Amino acid sequence: QLQLVESGGGLVQAGGSLRLSCAASGRTFSSYNMGWFRQAPGKEREFVAAINWNGGITNYADSVKGRFTISRDNAKNTVYLQMNSLKPEDTAVYYCNAADRSQNWGQGTQVTVSS
Repeated sequence: QLQLVESGGGLVQAGGSLRLSCAASGRTFSSYNMGWFRQAPGKEREFVAAINWNGGITNYADSVKGRFTISRDNAKNTVYLQMNSLKPEDTAVYYCNAADRSQNWGQGTQVTVSS
């Protein structure tokens, strides 16, 4: 099992940028496809972006395509989410997990985008 700790959230104005980080413990991090997910108040947790084990393949939810970029550094056991052109509808708690959601969820990091 990986232990996952998200960071980098905050309050930003619409059009701004944030970079989220997810630090994972565990020697097998580099073998996992990883993903970012988010949950807005009163809504289901939803997929945002995913990256395969070596970073060569990524995919995104249509709502963030062209604005968000997922990346990873296996030497640092870390996966990132660069978020640009943020919109109020991006407001949510952001979580990382294995792409198949198989690991225990961390605390997440709050992202709030003001209009």
